[in-house]
Amino acid sequence: MATKRDYYEILGVQKSASKDDIKKAFHKLAHKFHPDKKEGDVDKFKEASEAYSVLSDDKKRAEFDSYGRVFEGGPGGGGAGFGGQGGSFDFSQFQEQFGGMGFDFSDVFSDFFGGQGTRGQKRGRDVSIDLEISFKESIFGTKRRVLLAKIAQCETCHGSGAAPGTELETCKHCNGTGKIHETNNSIFGAITMQSPCRHCHASGKIPKEQCRTCRGEGVYRKQEEIEIAVPASIEGGEMIRLTGGGEAVQGGNPGDLYIKVHVQRDPRFKKDGVTLLTDLSVKLSDALLGAEYKIATLDGEETISIPAGITHGELLRVRGRGVPSARNKRGDLLVNIKITLPNKLSRTARTLVEKLKEEGI
Repeated sequence: MATKRDYYEILGVQKSASKDDIKKAFHKLAHKFHPDKKEGDVDKFKEASEAYSVLSDDKKRAEFDSYGRVFEGGPGGGGAGFGGQGGSFDFSQFQEQFGGMGFDFSDVFSDFFGGQGTRGQKRGRDVSIDLEISFKESIFGTKRRVLLAKIAQCETCHGSGAAPGTELETCKHCNGTGKIHETNNSIFGAITMQSPCRHCHASGKIPKEQCRTCRGEGVYRKQEEIEIAVPASIEGGEMIRLTGGGEAVQGGNPGDLYIKVHVQRDPRFKKDGVTLLTDLSVKLSDALLGAEYKIATLDGEETISIPAGITHGELLRVRGRGVPSARNKRGDLLVNIKITLPNKLSRTARTLVEKLKEEGI
């Protein structure tokens, strides 16, 4: 589980900052903390890059402003937030903004001011979906299977792009090195870098015959069924992150799948930490004399005893019928007693009430 980081504070901008303000703040920090600089700091450089990758993207910024925390799941587990911590970093938004320069912007981040940059591994796009669950499912957790249409690895060639049994030959574009040297002009000046060959995906080899299923791409769009494990005690609006559950990309790692959970309201219960609260209407005579009532719990119907002389608003505790805690224990269910009074009294009832009044009741 990962807590939300304050990306605005990292860049030193207000939450209302414009895109230009965010961009200027990032460029200032990037120049300051680049490892080649005197005050260089690799951790702060990566931190600023991560913050900019989120706040410069309208969708990710809106998600960041809304999400309280992110639940990690899926194979690999580690990593936090928007794919930047503890795993590969997604530079797709930089490529979208600066791709017209003729190079992949992730190369610039690996070697900011020139020299032969070493490119980080490619990463597929993240996918975001919404999932609605019942109140009971949010308390105990559940598993759901959803059908997603996304770019996935080709099952025929296993992502190689080659037809099964096809021999590989040396790539003519990079002469088998898997790398191409390029010199480009950028906002930081002329940059000479070594980038992976796009034709052979840095392998130095290309198939003599392309896979017919994916047409040599190694990936293609298809429908895929995903199982989502929803943890117990999740709140509405929280996120589940399935590492590697996003879209695939040839020669790189798949993106992540983010599931925003929406919890249906249950008119019978309210949640307060590990405690559940429910209301119970009790007749006046039962409140005075005591009785037994059946109540609804998340585990089914149960019978509780109403003690004689109970007052309106008094709480009765049903132990072990609340929300599961971190120590595999459960909180309690509190029953709020609401004594109901009749709108009209029969003659007999009125006579009896008058006698009670005479008794000082």
